[in-house]
Amino acid sequence: MDIRWTQSWPHPSNSTLVVLPVWDEDLALFHQMIPSDLSISSDLEESWSKKGSQHLSTIGTQFCLVKGMGAEVETEAFRQMVCKCVSFANEFKYTDILWLSPRFAQHKQLITALAESLILSNYQFLTYKSEIKPHALTAAWIFGEGDGTQQQAVDAGMIQAKATCIARDLVNEPVITLTAVELSRRIEELGKEFGFEVEVFHKQRIQALKMGGLLAVNTGSPDPPTFSILSYRPAGTEEMPPVILVGKGVVFDTGGLSLKPTANSMDFMKADMGGAAAVVGALCGIAALKLSQPVIGLIPATDNRPGGNAYVPGDVIKMFDGSTVEVLNTDAEGRMILADALAYAKKYEPALVIDLATLTGAAVVSVGLPGIAMMRNTDEATRDHLLAAGEDVYERMVEFPLWKEYGDMLQSDIADLKNIGGRYAGAITAGKFLEHFTDYPWIHLDIAGPSWLTAPDSYRGKNGTGVGVRLLIEFIANHYEQPQ
Repeated sequence: MDIRWTQSWPHPSNSTLVVLPVWDEDLALFHQMIPSDLSISSDLEESWSKKGSQHLSTIGTQFCLVKGMGAEVETEAFRQMVCKCVSFANEFKYTDILWLSPRFAQHKQLITALAESLILSNYQFLTYKSEIKPHALTAAWIFGEGDGTQQQAVDAGMIQAKATCIARDLVNEPVITLTAVELSRRIEELGKEFGFEVEVFHKQRIQALKMGGLLAVNTGSPDPPTFSILSYRPAGTEEMPPVILVGKGVVFDTGGLSLKPTANSMDFMKADMGGAAAVVGALCGIAALKLSQPVIGLIPATDNRPGGNAYVPGDVIKMFDGSTVEVLNTDAEGRMILADALAYAKKYEPALVIDLATLTGAAVVSVGLPGIAMMRNTDEATRDHLLAAGEDVYERMVEFPLWKEYGDMLQSDIADLKNIGGRYAGAITAGKFLEHFTDYPWIHLDIAGPSWLTAPDSYRGKNGTGVGVRLLIEFIANHYEQPQ
């Protein structure tokens, strides 16, 4: 979708949906915005700004929707209202939308949110449809006075949304076409398109590095694993400590020999690489925005199947860092491959490492579909910046503790640790397991809840949501560097 800011009246046609989001005390200002040869219907009333209300008005001979937004500027409520307008436009075959509000000139976060929601709400995954029916809506105009920076706010929203759509596409892709090898190939293509370097370790190199966790999970699969390194290093930042993003890339998870039940469990496990997809999307967005902070993505990838040589409960696996792990559940595979990646990250002497993974059902039970379970060993300032970024993009986190007692639950009789901690605190013991492989500032994000939705949820849509992409971009842009 093409979105443009304009200070010249764009002369909407019959195929244009005109929308006026109205906050309290805005109505009089609309008369000042409209060209002198036109006029807004005189029946506009102050009550029309009531939050959630919708009314039909006119500008000249053009019909327009008036959407009441209430007294406070709430960015998330605005995104959700935009989604409703996108649905309305597509239902009635409008090809473009014109947005008018005197608030846009002063509240640039609304412009960015508008661009985000327009693209995310209009998203479709049509790759395997025999009869393709794309949405009618293809363009949007935002009209108002400005200081020349409004288009930058539009572009920022478009970049973040398109990066999120890249992640959605990867998550929605079935494993029959998106093996670990194919995932790495697509990452290489995206690196060329967006301007970051990609190096892929294939099975022989992974074996030489002795990444035992990744290799163990892969033993039941007919397809080889990959380990992809995505490097975004702007000129002059070669000596700067990078931020490392680690994404779980289990392209399909049967549970291995600890087989999952199909209904409501295995049937959407193509989404078990949502963390990897988020890292890929974030790197695309960071490179497109030309942020100044060097960022490296690490993606261990494989499927987890119960093949003839699959690893079994009771096996002891030697990991990349030399630690030994007693496997008690082959469905706790994500932490096995992430552990190797987290240990590998030490070689970069990173400023911060953030891993993202659809790691545990326990996280979903704990915080539901809206919430991301967070654990960390970082300082509170870094945590607070990440939480603030989550509020800005409405991808919110709940912090869980990493107390010593949770580590005690991972003690093994025959190895350094075991890969599950028992019945209780499953999300936390998974995080505690990962902590064993870190010696740097680190944050763990369990995105199992919001990464895949079985019913539409506003602009987040249905199926793969791309959660984590906008969160990471917003955090790095605001906590480390501003766009050049």
